[in-house]
Amino acid sequence: MKIAHISDIHCGEVHFVPGLMERAINEINDQQPDIVVCSGDLTAMGFKHEYVEAKAYLDRLECDSVVVIPGNHDSRNVGYIHFEELFGSRNHVVQREGVTVVAVDSTEPDLDHGQIGRGRYRWIEEQFAEGNAELRIFVLHHHLLPIPGTGRERNIVYDAGDAIECLQRAGVDIVLSGHKHVPYAWRLEDLFVINAGTVSSQRLRGKTRPCYNLIEITDHHVDVWRKYPFHGQERIIQFSTETRSFEKYTARIEGEVTSPR
Repeated sequence: MKIAHISDIHCGEVHFVPGLMERAINEINDQQPDIVVCSGDLTAMGFKHEYVEAKAYLDRLECDSVVVIPGNHDSRNVGYIHFEELFGSRNHVVQREGVTVVAVDSTEPDLDHGQIGRGRYRWIEEQFAEGNAELRIFVLHHHLLPIPGTGRERNIVYDAGDAIECLQRAGVDIVLSGHKHVPYAWRLEDLFVINAGTVSSQRLRGKTRPCYNLIEITDHHVDVWRKYPFHGQERIIQFSTETRSFEKYTARIEGEVTSPR
């Protein structure tokens, strides 16, 4: 199975680069993923015309299972109403070939921070309990952990500790998120937390570049590749969902990969 993970498109923003988005869509279609996840911030300010532009791009993805949730930018200016009109529910559950994806809206209207909310913990656990999935993936826009290189990180979800406990009870293997435009991956106990950068914006931190992730799953082995539109790829982490052993790779500034650590 292949899962493409894009985030932080930011249609309507001055830093949005149509060429990067076009290239990413073509590359993803060439990969023929089973699931595509878009973890929020489709727009700059949550306005309807920005949503319409984002939907026009996402509709070109040649995939039967496209999971889309809003980000904090999308919930500005009552933008979540346009999200529901164009994309449907702000929470999604997808089950395919032994994989369950549960995606939730972690945003609060007109606020940059987010939360999952204790009222949803039981629902999340129930969704993962159905179907006897071999791989469980949770998706939100905000971070469950502070991301290196983001300065004074204040945008983890407010109930991160309780949310992590909920995911551990549910047997979640992978957490996917976006938000700060800084790609990163690491292991927290039995969770592998994988953050995507921005796929089509030049609003970048430090030496980071526009990118998206491709997750390849073979039996109990998972490879996560960081894909750069126009500029190739690098493997960032590989791990076993059975033993939880892993190798993490450190990228050089040029995008090359050093030895695993």
